Amino acid sequence: MSDPFIVGDYMFQIVPIFIGIIFVIVIGGILFSIFKGIGQWHKNEQSPELRVPAIVKSKRADVSRRSNMHHHQPDNHHYHSSSTHTRYFVTFEFESGDRSEFHVSGKEYGLLSEDDIGILNFQGTRYLGFEREKVKYENT
Repeated sequence: MSDPFIVGDYMFQIVPIFIGIIFVIVIGGILFSIFKGIGQWHKNEQSPELRVPAIVKSKRADVSRRSNMHHHQPDNHHYHSSSTHTRYFVTFEFESGDRSEFHVSGKEYGLLSEDDIGILNFQGTRYLGFEREKVKYENT
């Protein structure tokens, strides 16, 4: 007959290894994100600042929502909080037909309209601004 405590011995050997692997994966993911961000920043810094004619082709907003619920056991109180975070993106088309999408502020997003024509100012993947061309309206 087998000893029931032998299964427990395997658990004491396997669980710390499993926790260690999870720890390494999480820390590795965090470090990867940090180094990727630093690399992109460095690449942008090395890129020339360009000013080119472009057309606003499309706009999109990426909304993420986080919700938290807190429970207090003694009085059984519930506290619910939620927050949203919105990131704004604009796609520009160049005279060559190539397109690039840039992360912009909410203010810039609100000021730009699809089919706006102007001069796009950017450095690598970093949006620096857009100067809209003045449009002359004819009286009809």
